[in-house]
This record gives sequence, structure tokens and C-alpha cells, in this order.
Amino acid sequence: MSCQVSVLYFARSAELAGLRCETLRVPRQVTSLQLWEEIVKVHPRLAVIRDQVVFAVRQEYVLLGDQLLVLQPGDEVAIIPPISGG
Repeated sequence: MSCQVSVLYFARSAELAGLRCETLRVPRQVTSLQLWEEIVKVHPRLAVIRDQVVFAVRQEYVLLGDQLLVLQPGDEVAIIPPISGG
């Protein structure tokens, strides 16, 4: 079973994806790593930031890994690469 989620891209992820937001259909029950892989299928250039990226799902940080996510239609998934500051 799948659902549509809003994916938001920030900083380097927006540059690599070529957009700031979109709606994607993804599995409803998916690990955070599987969700990343689904997004990379659509935007293969994102693969270069895999080891640096963090998700925010429903505005809560999620590291890539085996954590099971149960997504609801309309959920917001933000792709947050490292942000340098100074």
C-alpha cells in the first residue's frame, strides 16, 4: 500500500534535485533508508549526499537506517543536508 507525501528539499539537496518541493507516491510502511532509496530513484544525483543527509518526517528528525516509518497521506518529508554556518 502506498500514499502521497510532500517532499521538501533544502540547501544542497534542492540543488541536486533541481526543485524545492514535490509530491511523491511512496510505500506507507517503509524504513527511513528505504524511503531515501525511493527518493534517490526519482533524483539519482542525491546519492552523493547519502552519508550526510537527515530526514525530518512530520517535523521530527529521523536518521537514515532501519527505523520503521508509518506514513500518512499528505505527510511532509524534509531532506536536510548538512548546513554550514559561521
